[in-house]
Amino acid sequence: MSDFINKIYRNNTTIYKVLLFLFTTIAIVYLFPKGGQFKYDFNNGQLWKYDNLYATFDLAIQKTADEISLEKQQIKSNAKLYYQYDTKVLNEVTTAFRNKISNQKFNDSLDITALIELTALGENIIKKIYDFGFLETVEDDFLVKEDEIIALKKENEVEDVLFKTILTTKEVLNVINSSLEEPPLLLNKKLLLNTLASVIKPNVSYDKLFTEKIIDKEINRISYTKGKVSEGELIILKGDIVEGKKLAILNSLKSESESKIWTDSNYNWIVLGYTILVALALLMLLLFLHKYRFEIYENNNKVTFIFFNVFAIIFIQTLVIKFNSDYLYIVPLSILPIIIKAFFDARLGLFTHVLTVLLLGYIVPNSFEFIYLHIIAGIVTILSVSELYKRANLFISVAQITGIYMLTYFAFSVIKEGNISQINWDYFFLFAMNGLLSFLSIILIYIYEKVFGLVSDVTLLELSNTNTKLLRELNEKAPGTFQHSMQVANLAEAAANEISANSMLVRTGALYHDIGKMLNPMYFIENQATSVNPHNDLSPRDSSKIIIDHVIKGVELAKKYNLPDRIIDFIRTHHGTSSTYYFYKKEQEQNPDTTIPIDLFKYKGPIPFSKETAILMMCDAAEAASKSIQNPTAQSINLLIDKIIDKQMSDNQFLNSDITFREIKIIKKVIKKKLMNIYHLRVEYPE
Repeated sequence: MSDFINKIYRNNTTIYKVLLFLFTTIAIVYLFPKGGQFKYDFNNGQLWKYDNLYATFDLAIQKTADEISLEKQQIKSNAKLYYQYDTKVLNEVTTAFRNKISNQKFNDSLDITALIELTALGENIIKKIYDFGFLETVEDDFLVKEDEIIALKKENEVEDVLFKTILTTKEVLNVINSSLEEPPLLLNKKLLLNTLASVIKPNVSYDKLFTEKIIDKEINRISYTKGKVSEGELIILKGDIVEGKKLAILNSLKSESESKIWTDSNYNWIVLGYTILVALALLMLLLFLHKYRFEIYENNNKVTFIFFNVFAIIFIQTLVIKFNSDYLYIVPLSILPIIIKAFFDARLGLFTHVLTVLLLGYIVPNSFEFIYLHIIAGIVTILSVSELYKRANLFISVAQITGIYMLTYFAFSVIKEGNISQINWDYFFLFAMNGLLSFLSIILIYIYEKVFGLVSDVTLLELSNTNTKLLRELNEKAPGTFQHSMQVANLAEAAANEISANSMLVRTGALYHDIGKMLNPMYFIENQATSVNPHNDLSPRDSSKIIIDHVIKGVELAKKYNLPDRIIDFIRTHHGTSSTYYFYKKEQEQNPDTTIPIDLFKYKGPIPFSKETAILMMCDAAEAASKSIQNPTAQSINLLIDKIIDKQMSDNQFLNSDITFREIKIIKKVIKKKLMNIYHLRVEYPE
């Protein structure tokens, strides 16, 4: 049991990677929309690149969404409107009119005969109005023309009538006025008019609920198919253009095939297929890290960071697809290569981006177009985004990425449609939004630095400011070491630029690499202002221990001030496993009869494991050694630099740093040139 537990402890990093790999694979497969994949890829206006296609089963040709939408719109616009005719209103209004007339107190000039005639005329007008019907208002939802036929519901009967036969408020007033033009009634016109106006009310109203019910019934009767293809019938020939009816048949075949594929019996097999594809992509990412970025592969925190970002991008994209696939291109996938490049390097950023886009290609419509667009945009991102600490750079890069999106989409649209009239200009707005959302990368970089303990160029710029608390303290306590660090930083930055390494990282690392010396500054020669050397009172072993301990104390001090691990790496590795050879030889001189193990005088390492840390080791040793030259000449500097760096190479200090002989030769040349400039030397010409 104990052996098993020990094996787990020894292999905990590998076990963690396996669990991370499995969890990410399962999570991505779970996110994928559950649907089968059609085995043919086609677009409107393209050539059919496959063999002749025949129907393998009877197939109904499905109407497009636009066709169905148009049919629904036509049903709504041509729908007959239903109005309710209230038969009770006539009796109610007539009774009300009689009561009002009988209750009137008329003057002496109005006799009973006139009153009877007035009542008869009023009832006649009421009958005339309600013979046709009185509609007070017209619904704003429908523009009804006068010659349009409407359906008039009278109790249980429905009658088609012309809309213009229904009286409106203005027309009712005209009917009343025309009926009151008889000479005997001129004196009582106002009385009758007022009485009729007070009792007449509409008896026709728009029946919105019933009309909508009829429209919905008609819409439900719409056929979603427009023909049939029999089994064995030719659908399309190889080399034909995919358009018109052929496009409709292919879309129907795709929809039907996917629904047939995705059945309960096939569910497990399809999930297995998805799992294999996703697992392969993530495995390629792990293998890439293992082969070309081993220092990242060894760091589970960094591997988790990369996998988390891949999953996060896929998660957001699948949410958008499930919500509305029309917003497919609003997701800023370019954030992924920006972030990976900011924390690691361009090659890893592009590789991760390509794998993520390929995974998303399984689930998006028009997968080839989607993959092409985003891979091109990713390449532009990697080529254009650099030095994020310069604010203008990101703005320019995002503008270039957005422009590439728009240009590529324009090209695809022209190829598919044959002209620009059918281009969906809404996509250009989506690409603009995509560009704006890409600026979130700055916020995410800051958050990731805090959560994962990583460091970006923005943080490096802040740390390289010599007014930071730690560097000010170094300048005050160990001014000689501070000046040495500044010189090394300048040398290392120039060398990094020449071999395309991360110059900002190596400069910042150089500024902090000797901070451990400020705890015992007088034991280091660059800080000794007088001829008194405290090492004269110590044994060589004690002196060597103090010198070696500046690395350990520097690491402790860096952690106390929360410096990022990438900066601490420079402190740990800038001496590698080299030795304090001066004190070793001195110990041998004092004990000639004793074999002195050189390991007692060696730094604990590790040796440099990146180009940047290797550059710092070379520049640090070269700058320090150059101070020992009494009369510096071009020749003496050349010999010194060659001797120091060749010794480091022979001691295998650069074995893990992935640096080439050619790059070391370039670094030597840069260091020599810079030191000659410092000492104001010219190349000595032969006599």
